[in-house]
Amino acid sequence: MLDLNLTGRIARAAGRLDQSTVIEIGPGPGGLTRALLASGARRVLAIERDRRCLAALGELAAAYPGRLDLIAGDALELDLARVSERPRKIVANLPYNIVTPLLLGWLEQVGEYESLTLMMQREVAERLIARPRSKSYGRLSVLVQWVAEAKIRFDVPARAFVPPPKVTSSVVAILPRAEPLSPARRSILERVTSAAFGQRRKMLRTSLKSLGIAVDPLLERAGIVATARAEELTVSEFCALARALE
Repeated sequence: MLDLNLTGRIARAAGRLDQSTVIEIGPGPGGLTRALLASGARRVLAIERDRRCLAALGELAAAYPGRLDLIAGDALELDLARVSERPRKIVANLPYNIVTPLLLGWLEQVGEYESLTLMMQREVAERLIARPRSKSYGRLSVLVQWVAEAKIRFDVPARAFVPPPKVTSSVVAILPRAEPLSPARRSILERVTSAAFGQRRKMLRTSLKSLGIAVDPLLERAGIVATARAEELTVSEFCALARALE
């Protein structure tokens, strides 16, 4: 992605950068990296596992002395909060095959970030903002919306990339909430949503049997009718289920 207008637009979507450490995942040859630096980022921490890109990024670091640091490594294996300073933002055109595991990992300590401005497949972006009773609403919707507010800022056509992917992409802004939407323990909320959406077309009285406990009393304690389906429950209702299970 080398279009200067587009990379500049993504950088601007992240808001002010001059007071933050900006973490970029998978910068490649540095198209977005350059835009972040040009937009005034105080410091950019670029994490790249493809060593073929390091030389180009090194030249960029020399052009912006003291403002670009490189880590040659796998973002899935790094604790970003440990390798960077507060306040921090993530701004990245994510490798599409690892969007979900990266995002789920960051959500575990979402309070460490001021914001996340991420490019991903439009299909995944729609899941982040989906509401109950929509086809895109699922486990990822619940886990994201529980701790953050997500909004699609704009779409990016395939022709903007070299080589062009076979999908439309979207830039998503994710803003952490001061407090989760409703009380729940994360590990249990993950169990409940995994069971419920594992058989999303079935009633909860059936899909939740995989939890290994009596389902009807669980649903009764949570105040949820047994004939409801996963896609009908709000985030707060899933939290009520998690509390009842705990």
